Amino acid sequence: MKKLTVKKGSTCMACLECVRACSNAFYKEFDPGKSCIEIVEKKGAPKPMVCPQCGKCAEVCEAGAITQNAKGVYTVNKKLCTGCGKCAEVCPFGVMVKAEDSPAASKCIACGICAKACPMDVLEVVEK
Repeated sequence: MKKLTVKKGSTCMACLECVRACSNAFYKEFDPGKSCIEIVEKKGAPKPMVCPQCGKCAEVCEAGAITQNAKGVYTVNKKLCTGCGKCAEVCPFGVMVKAEDSPAASKCIACGICAKACPMDVLEVVEK
């Protein structure tokens, strides 16, 4: 299974470069609300919140637009997505995005753009 993870023992400085990279990749603009990665405070320190590929979004998608590929990554078929936003509502990590000005939802596809953008080398895409 391919997924984006936070490296153990790494220190995030909340520079938002990962958030910027993700937002720009999906929406061609910097908007933290349109990023599939979020920086949250955990025990007084910033920490990236990433999609663990749990599949809860796929379970609630009535249109069948969210499916798991051969590498274990859940992806959104933009042609099938109705834009209802149920996937974003059910995401326990808050990293499923349904932007108001977009007809379809988006989520992490473990592409690694955010990991490459991180100056602290906090993120990595791994095969598990």
